[in-house]
Amino acid sequence: MHILIVEDELGIVQFLKQGLEEEGYLITTAEDGLKGFELTQKKQFDLILLDWMLPKITGIDLCKAIRIKDKKTPVIFLTAKDTVHETIEGLKAGANDYIKKPFSFEELVERIKIHFRSSNETELLILGTIKIDLLKHIVFKEDVEIPLTQREFELLTYLIKNKGKVCTRNQILKDVWEINFEYDTGVIDVFMNAIRKKLNLKIEEDYIKTIRGIGYIANDL
Repeated sequence: MHILIVEDELGIVQFLKQGLEEEGYLITTAEDGLKGFELTQKKQFDLILLDWMLPKITGIDLCKAIRIKDKKTPVIFLTAKDTVHETIEGLKAGANDYIKKPFSFEELVERIKIHFRSSNETELLILGTIKIDLLKHIVFKEDVEIPLTQREFELLTYLIKNKGKVCTRNQILKDVWEINFEYDTGVIDVFMNAIRKKLNLKIEEDYIKTIRGIGYIANDL
């Protein structure tokens, strides 16, 4: 799951990023409202943690701007404001939840899980005999659970979500690894080999084809 944190207090950003990455989430950060808006226009996030008081564009205005095109992504406000009027204002702007600073990290994690549960309750990715439960973060092959690393899970999920499309190695580096500069794409092949080995994919059921010199494509056989 990919979470965007829009927060201008560096200490809070570092604390949240480290803690949520340890929980297994992919994290992107923005230090002001404008940067946060630009990121939401380029990429689809699974949840947004949004500070109320932000430079350039306020959290309220950013939430309203996000909701013009995106009605579904859960948005949780992180703020010191806690009056009834302000809470209502945040909810009217399109926020799903509201947590007051200073907050318990454990409480935040549980709220995040609740929103993922409600938004992904029936979401299941299927590719042949491979199934990915996005809510539980589990991969199955023929109903047997297959343990994958975080990066392997993210790569397999990305390919299945883009089933039927050729995903270039550079696209994968950018969208999964968030690497926007020249980088050795051979690392992707290493992860793909590990995924195939763990899934025990035989030639006749290799649902992910290598497009030589370009990338990969996932397809049901």
